[in-house]
Amino acid sequence: MEKSTLIGVFGGIAAVGVGMALKGADPHALINPAAFLIIFAGTAAAIFNAFTMKGLKKVPKLFKIIFCGRKIISKQEVLELFVSAAKAAKQEGVMAIEKKANEVDDPFIKTSLSLVADGFNADFIYEVLEADIKQMEERHRSGALIFAQCGMYAPTLGVLGAVIGLIAALGNLSDIDQLGHSIAAAFVATLLGIFTGYVLWHPFSNKLKQISLEEVEVKKMVMEGALALQSGASSLAMEAKLQAFIPVSERKAKSDDEKEEN
Repeated sequence: MEKSTLIGVFGGIAAVGVGMALKGADPHALINPAAFLIIFAGTAAAIFNAFTMKGLKKVPKLFKIIFCGRKIISKQEVLELFVSAAKAAKQEGVMAIEKKANEVDDPFIKTSLSLVADGFNADFIYEVLEADIKQMEERHRSGALIFAQCGMYAPTLGVLGAVIGLIAALGNLSDIDQLGHSIAAAFVATLLGIFTGYVLWHPFSNKLKQISLEEVEVKKMVMEGALALQSGASSLAMEAKLQAFIPVSERKAKSDDEKEEN
């Protein structure tokens, strides 16, 4: 479970509810079916107009990533895997690399090791793995774009909802009490539009981009490891090369742990 998403969503709802109460506004005013229909159904309709069905089929999966997170192999695990592979390759040859490829579950790492084991040259390995990374980046970009567009449409639909509400309110000018209530209700759509746009959709898009960046960094580390393995790098050279991808603070923490164990 991605705790930061839950904290953000419920924190945002609580902030609006408590803020309304402190300002003297009744939070129950937010229970406005018409406003919810205009914002959520309207945003969904706009997204269907903006994207193809093929692109929209991945939205449930994107929500799962946002709320449940995505398991990405750690950089430390990648480092240990390739150092081990380099050491095994020096002792047992190419068959050791192929054996390592069969032991891992990650498709990208498996492909990387298999390309090395099959004897392809460095340029070919780079082209294949780089193309895989570019394809992944494009898929992730299109997914994040869906939520970014939701964030753009929702506030505008909030203004549309307010206009619709004001049209209804102006039809009751004879009833002053009802007029005030209608005007207040008219702006609920604006509030929902701004809230969903800037507390939900845009942040969701940003979270997907951050997750994508983390995965790209790990894959680039794997690619560098595969290229080093293909060049016949020693385990020490492999470790020195791949440590550049690990933040200094994490390297220091690992070093301290090793000292304590010794």
